[in-house]
Amino acid sequence: MTIWNELADLEFKLYYVDANGVKTRVLEAGEGEPLILLHGTGGHIEAYAKNMQGLSKHFRVLVIDMLGHGYTDKPDHPYGIDSYSDHLLDFMKAMNLSQAYISGESLGGWVAAWFAAHHPGYAKALVLNTPGNVNSDPKVMAGLKESTVNAVVNANYENVKKRLEWLMYDKSVVTDELIYNRYQIYTQPSYQKAVYNIVHLQEMEPRQKYIWKPEWCSKINVPTLLVWTDHDPTSTVDQAGPIKDMIPGAELKVIKDAGHWPQWEQVEEFNTVLTDFMLQHV
Repeated sequence: MTIWNELADLEFKLYYVDANGVKTRVLEAGEGEPLILLHGTGGHIEAYAKNMQGLSKHFRVLVIDMLGHGYTDKPDHPYGIDSYSDHLLDFMKAMNLSQAYISGESLGGWVAAWFAAHHPGYAKALVLNTPGNVNSDPKVMAGLKESTVNAVVNANYENVKKRLEWLMYDKSVVTDELIYNRYQIYTQPSYQKAVYNIVHLQEMEPRQKYIWKPEWCSKINVPTLLVWTDHDPTSTVDQAGPIKDMIPGAELKVIKDAGHWPQWEQVEEFNTVLTDFMLQHV
């Protein structure tokens, strides 16, 4: 399947919205309660292309290119978790959304949790999918920074492919279409500059402000599900425990035979896990 074939028979909209001065790309499908999906570092809305068909049967699905990512505007300043969180709030206000279900993958999961803790009342429930910054391992951080910058600054088929394959347990799911889709994004002149703001969080000093701590995680007062995998290159299932304990009432689900993108590798299971959890909290 290609991204287009995943969407071909689905009624959807691709458009831009002004989120407090930031032109933000949005993919929308479905009706009902809003569900906002947030991608990871270096990602874009196509990371959820396989999920739109299933999730839009239950929700009004809104996938955005986060601040500085994809085809969304790229203001020239380092992007901290508060920057992404504020952009999410501005997006919700621009869309006149008083509340939404929120699910984020990697960086997006980190942002979703921070958002719920610092902007109470907007999130209805959270699914944090292989969330970022779990262990702040300098080796993992350095590798992520190097591979991201290299894939952008030295953008070519092989470098982008290598960056995408690192995310996956089954490397065969990295299609030519996905590679070229990301290649087009990475070769934007604005992205060539923005990548250094994007990898800001892979440096230990600025990262310290946003480390997972009970002081802010305890403020998350909405139902929260942590989704882990058995082959995540950034953290192990054992490392999910401390995060789960920090968030009041949080639950944990492990999806097998997947890497950092369970929503791409195990589509049906991911959609079912997310839908079942969210619909418990209508």
